[in-house]
Amino acid sequence: MASIRVRQARDEDRAALTALHEREWGGPIVVVHDTRYDLRDLPALVAVDDGGAFAGALVYRVDTDGLEVVSLAAATPGTGAGSALLAAVEEAATAAGADRIWLVTTNDNLGALRFYQRRGLRIVAVDAGAVDRARAVKPTIPHVGADGIPLHDELHLARHLTPAGDK
Repeated sequence: MASIRVRQARDEDRAALTALHEREWGGPIVVVHDTRYDLRDLPALVAVDDGGAFAGALVYRVDTDGLEVVSLAAATPGTGAGSALLAAVEEAATAAGADRIWLVTTNDNLGALRFYQRRGLRIVAVDAGAVDRARAVKPTIPHVGADGIPLHDELHLARHLTPAGDK
């Protein structure tokens, strides 16, 4: 497996970010927890392999609730890019004074649930019908998701950050 480095997104990453967001979300617009986000307007981290090739990206925002991971996707799953990005965003959270990281995924996304829970995030809330409401804003959201599971609900996951001395 190639080694993965994470850095802030740069202008030269724009095409790769656009392609990744098109593949994952049908474009740069995501609707989550009843809020519409344009991923191009938020800070992003990118993962690159040891040859400098784009390996994935994480888009986030920080507010009083902590650091929200709005989008996380690897160019090729299983390369370690997602893990590296999630680890790196903890540093961004700490630098911003956030005491937790959190995110939302959908009820059909079993791979994401497995990934995040293995990295210490816990399900803290379920918003039944949130995806149904999001379709009013973004009608291209499918009705059936991964593994043929009807797509209706958002699952909120979070992990409080622990100071280095308290781990």
